[in-house]
Amino acid sequence: MDLISIAVIAVALSMDAVAVSISTCIALKGIPFSDSLKMAGMFGLFQAVMPLIGWLAGLTFRKLIQGTDHWIAFVLLGVIGGKMIVESFRMKCESPKGNSLSLAVLLGLAVATSIDALAAGVSFALLKLNILTTITIIGSITFALSFTGTQIGQKVGCRFSSRVERLGGLILIVIGLKILIQHLVEKI
Repeated sequence: MDLISIAVIAVALSMDAVAVSISTCIALKGIPFSDSLKMAGMFGLFQAVMPLIGWLAGLTFRKLIQGTDHWIAFVLLGVIGGKMIVESFRMKCESPKGNSLSLAVLLGLAVATSIDALAAGVSFALLKLNILTTITIIGSITFALSFTGTQIGQKVGCRFSSRVERLGGLILIVIGLKILIQHLVEKI
């Protein structure tokens, strides 16, 4: 597999992280620059580490990973999205205060958006890809696109208020459903 193909895979794997970056920044009505870097860094790190774990697991755990990855992503994204929707009914539009993201929230989002990368790592073992090159490309592209997503979310800010937070929550739930449905349909 050539570098362009790996880059295309990296972009595809990073799309959930980008959507979460945008919607999180919209929902929080802005986060500090340092948190934008933390979020992008966490997403890039997990998008790089999860394929490595999948690659290491290889064929031995393939059925186990494929059997649960979609359910894990669905539940994590559904819970986070549902929480955003519930909170949107309580929010008041105020000036951005530079809300900070907790490590627990960042970890949850990073795991939820990188489950597919874990499964992809198993296929990388089958394809005999150079895993260090592959995960470096995936992590770097995810970092760059997620950071860009936070900046897009920052620009939208409070102007769209609670409706945008509901939309962000809905987006997370839809991403979770997409992952679940995709995997269930593949089994048919």
